Amino acid sequence: MTNLLMENLSIPSDTADISLHLRHKRRSDIKTFDPQRTILLMHGATLPVESLFDVPVGEGAFMDVLAREGFDVYALNVRGFGGSTRPSGMEGAPEDALPQVRTETAVRDLSTAVDYLLAALALPRLCLIGMSWGGTVTGAYTAAHNDKVERLALIAPQWINNGVSRLDPGGSIHAYRRFNVQAFRQRWLEGAPEQKRTEILPAGWFEQWVSVILASDPAEQDGVIRAPAGVIQDVRDYWSVGKSFYNPEEIKVPVLLLHAEWDLDVTTQQMGNLFPRFLNAPYRRWTEIGEGTHMVIMEKNRWQVIEEILLFLRTGNH
Repeated sequence: MTNLLMENLSIPSDTADISLHLRHKRRSDIKTFDPQRTILLMHGATLPVESLFDVPVGEGAFMDVLAREGFDVYALNVRGFGGSTRPSGMEGAPEDALPQVRTETAVRDLSTAVDYLLAALALPRLCLIGMSWGGTVTGAYTAAHNDKVERLALIAPQWINNGVSRLDPGGSIHAYRRFNVQAFRQRWLEGAPEQKRTEILPAGWFEQWVSVILASDPAEQDGVIRAPAGVIQDVRDYWSVGKSFYNPEEIKVPVLLLHAEWDLDVTTQQMGNLFPRFLNAPYRRWTEIGEGTHMVIMEKNRWQVIEEILLFLRTGNH
């Protein structure tokens, strides 16, 4: 069994008193990695990075599988998530502050993390993988900093919707949302046919996920964690009124788009609208995975996501 090293880093953000959590995993027998083998993972709008990429299920946590395959794997929690500092607006009641952690802020935090890693590792570029809202954050960052990105993989990335987003519950938007972890199971599996639900989410996997995500918020109470609501404001200001937060045309690095057929949060039609817009990428690929939801990276068919990412990252430059 390959020996993996893990460390949790805390780096300063561009804001006083706010630090960012970076989780790092690599094989102990490999000391140096080139840009093609250095990865930074970015989470979505609600779930911290460890609850997407570091839950030990199936063949192992997503980070572990990539690290065992010889990659240097980092995962970022932007402010307000996981081990990163919560902005002061998240410490009181939700009604006491404006929506916290807008997408623009998350892009700044990602930029801080990229610059930190490139300096620490003496590399010119690295690979980015973003999921859902993380697809917006990594996409917007790449559009502005093509020179620092080797390749970009997007898993079910947020895109312009038909005026309605599952992420937006309606009503007024407060500083943060209260996310009921156990209740999420039903929403998670909603798009899958009933007879397939126990198959795509094997026994014990949800419970493993619950234990990881509950540990991510120090203020967790009765199975409820806090999630910043700035992303909801951005859904209303951009995606639900037909506006993109960034221009995919400005991305000039190879792009991989991954999506699963039963995803209700980001539809196959949305992916069809997004894919052609990466027209300045040296090459682009879109893989549609059968029998999976928006959370496909935590389901039975997650191996297909991992295999596609490995293929994409290992492909030579043409």
